[in-house]
Amino acid sequence: MKTSTRPIALYSRIKQHLVTQMDSGKLQPDDRVPSETQLATMFAASRMTANRALKELSEENRIIRIQGVGTFVARPKPDAALLEIKSIAKEIADWGGIHSCEVLLLKKETPTPDIAAKMGLSADNPVFHSILLHKDRGVGVQYSERFINPEVAPDYLAQDYTKITPSDYLLGAAPVQEAEHVIEAVRCPSHVRSHLQISATEPCLCLTRRTWSFDRVATFSTMISPGSRYKLKGKFNRGKTNG
Repeated sequence: MKTSTRPIALYSRIKQHLVTQMDSGKLQPDDRVPSETQLATMFAASRMTANRALKELSEENRIIRIQGVGTFVARPKPDAALLEIKSIAKEIADWGGIHSCEVLLLKKETPTPDIAAKMGLSADNPVFHSILLHKDRGVGVQYSERFINPEVAPDYLAQDYTKITPSDYLLGAAPVQEAEHVIEAVRCPSHVRSHLQISATEPCLCLTRRTWSFDRVATFSTMISPGSRYKLKGKFNRGKTNG
């Protein structure tokens, strides 16, 4: 008795074709993936069918879709330091990437009541405020916002953060006595999504970090990264400290 074989859905054929190309090495990390239009033509399918295949591969973190730029084979998601305070440039270099940084904001300002409270400052104490977009090969991997106590890092605003990271400068200027980390899965605010070039449905990781130096709060930072491009990994050894 013959058994019937169910036909493979066309979107699954497209998806499997791309998976085979990636697994065989014909499509390498960072390579451009054929567009919906190209795939529709190759498989005599509709763009909707091609879109479904690409959507599933994106949800599985096999590809990255950047609005207005294109679709690319995803890099294996790197492990980023959690308990250790380490330069984002070094993290990116360690996973084989090329770091660059765009300075979105760098100024002295009066803190909001919330920031003043988090940093143990009075409302009339100024803070340094920076917002940086860290990239790997031109693709945003981290939106980093920092508030710095000028008393512990007086030259913070004078640094060129396209050449040195804030962590590199701060670890030298204000050695960390203590650090507090809070990690959350968040819906990325629209202005951050715009800089990272991700969709409204992209899950994001938010690391909030407060550091102490010279017996006072030195920094309060918020770092947001797309979940498909970045992951956090912590390691604890009894009797050892990081930072």
